[in-house]
Amino acid sequence: MYENWEQLRNDCMGCDKCELSRTRTKLVFGVGNENAKVLFIGEGPGANEDLQGEPFVGRGGQLLDKFLAAVDLDRKKNIYIANMVKCRPPQNRDPLPAEQDMCIGWLREQTRLLKPKIIVCLGRISATRIISPDFKVTKQHGQFIEKNGTLMMGTFHPAALLRNPNQKPAALEDFVALRDKIMEVCPETYEM
Repeated sequence: MYENWEQLRNDCMGCDKCELSRTRTKLVFGVGNENAKVLFIGEGPGANEDLQGEPFVGRGGQLLDKFLAAVDLDRKKNIYIANMVKCRPPQNRDPLPAEQDMCIGWLREQTRLLKPKIIVCLGRISATRIISPDFKVTKQHGQFIEKNGTLMMGTFHPAALLRNPNQKPAALEDFVALRDKIMEVCPETYEM
């Protein structure tokens, strides 16, 4: 267990537990306010993230930033964003369960240090790992589930919204529901 973010980040940056570490350009640790009460969890870095070392910086990230801005959230101000795996899977494939198992300790430590009141899972991979193995994003998106004292919600992955823009209105409704839940359980998020 880590005492602080700096120690955790330093150890994570040198991780070579799985094969993904051998092909990465940059490890993608996470980004945001380390005192945030809202944690967003994606699946893993894509090509742009691998080059820049920051989660959600490609087209999907630009879309995510628009949804965040619509409800007064900002990755540099009042939330934190991390991924299930910290290194890019080849050809942007889904991270394998074994890769997730090797990397989940880093995310657990980030979550433990952060102590979020709300976790938002972006897409199927993180929702089925974090919320429930049988979670269905298309049916359960926007619904809050309490687990171990933390509220969790799954919503569409930004890359999925780029492939299927018809789901954007439903995703926006999820973000509006998130804003309302933040105002209810951690309104200090909007004072950061």
